[in-house]
Amino acid sequence: MAQPGCAETNPEISVVIPAHNEEAVIGDCLDELATWMKDSVRRPFEVVVVDDGSDDLTFEQLMQKKRNLPELVIVRLEGRYGQTAAFDAGFRSARGDVIVTMDADMQNHPRDIAGLLDQLGRWDVVCGVRQKRNDSFVRRVSSRIANWTRNKLTGENIRDVGCSLRAFKAECVKDLKLYDGMHRFLPTLLKLDGWSVTELPVTHRPRRRGKAHYGIGNRLFRGLRDIFAVRWMQSRWLKYRIKERIE
Repeated sequence: MAQPGCAETNPEISVVIPAHNEEAVIGDCLDELATWMKDSVRRPFEVVVVDDGSDDLTFEQLMQKKRNLPELVIVRLEGRYGQTAAFDAGFRSARGDVIVTMDADMQNHPRDIAGLLDQLGRWDVVCGVRQKRNDSFVRRVSSRIANWTRNKLTGENIRDVGCSLRAFKAECVKDLKLYDGMHRFLPTLLKLDGWSVTELPVTHRPRRRGKAHYGIGNRLFRGLRDIFAVRWMQSRWLKYRIKERIE
């Protein structure tokens, strides 16, 4: 039987983490994640950290951590391209049959990963719903308004599109074409592709060090534009089934 976390085996699980200027927390994040994966999940894994154009010591911290964490895969982008691009690069670099996404800021708790994985037997995608949000009042209100607006205009009922803690069967996202900002609509896009999606309550912790870099400043106008783009896709998405093929 393959040993949990063994770098010499093909990983069953790929944990994808986008990171921009997270030098204050990235080392602790990886230590905590590796401990939970080895002690609780106990399945071969890799951790794919996508450095999204950091200009602090994030990359140096990752290279140092690589010495003691062979499961770590570092993907370094040429510049800062945004969270959607970082997720996409991680999806394409991941080797596991299952892909888990999470943030680098340690607000997601890796103990919740086991619960997400348990649901993948019945669902293709499991999305976390943050409980007792430990964010500022402005971020909480912004998130609620954004969730309500997206669901109202797209006919969806996803409760927390801003939660990065999710688990996917790898085939769901490997060939998915993403556009800038579309990571917020991943559940909707995957439903359009025919995959089954569910949600699960997860822990949300306060950020202990560093500051948020994927912020809320441009959500209103860009978010509305993206919503109407998704509505257009919903109305034009190809949905057909082949009855038979005769040769």
